[in-house]
Amino acid sequence: MNLDAILLSLKLAGIVSVLLLVIALPLAYWLAFTKWRGKFLLESVVALPLVLPPTVIGFYALIAMGPRGPLGRVWQSLFGRSLAFSFAGLVLASLLYSFPFAVQPLVASFESLDRRLLDASAVLGAGRLRTWPGLVTAAVLSFAHTLGEFGVVLMVGGNLPGVTRTASIDIYDRVQALDYNGAHQMALLLLMIAFAVLSIVYGVNRRVWSPWTAR
Repeated sequence: MNLDAILLSLKLAGIVSVLLLVIALPLAYWLAFTKWRGKFLLESVVALPLVLPPTVIGFYALIAMGPRGPLGRVWQSLFGRSLAFSFAGLVLASLLYSFPFAVQPLVASFESLDRRLLDASAVLGAGRLRTWPGLVTAAVLSFAHTLGEFGVVLMVGGNLPGVTRTASIDIYDRVQALDYNGAHQMALLLLMIAFAVLSIVYGVNRRVWSPWTAR
């Protein structure tokens, strides 16, 4: 089992999920409570990664991050190295591809609450996670989705050992090399992680084991 690929995937998923929460929280709050009639246009942009093939997103991300792309030129001038085929490039592309998995649960959570309850819950001592159960859902779904992503990662990052070779890329490489036993081990690990993540989401939403459930 390629531990380097696993650790790289966990690192990427962790960074992306934290950054997504920071970015998605204010946007989700605004989408939930704004009265602007044209907000459906922004909602459509946010949801695009759900319907677009990963290779389409990865292709345009690669163009933007390439040496002639706007992001690539700025990155090159600031840091003196390429943004494409780097870990930083993977982070940016993964932010884009996993964005709806952070925004949509938060919007649904905000829309299910009366705005006045947000202040009331704080006065009564309820924690933010109890007030916004969508926060947990957004975090774990963003983490799991990034952890298993293949198409965008391959397009933007390529297959550089220790730099951009994630667990999903490693599985692909092992299948290509007819190493089905190695591919099975890696795939089984991702399957177990995905099951654990979904169990957390459904457990929190249904309050099966929620630490805030009254005893």
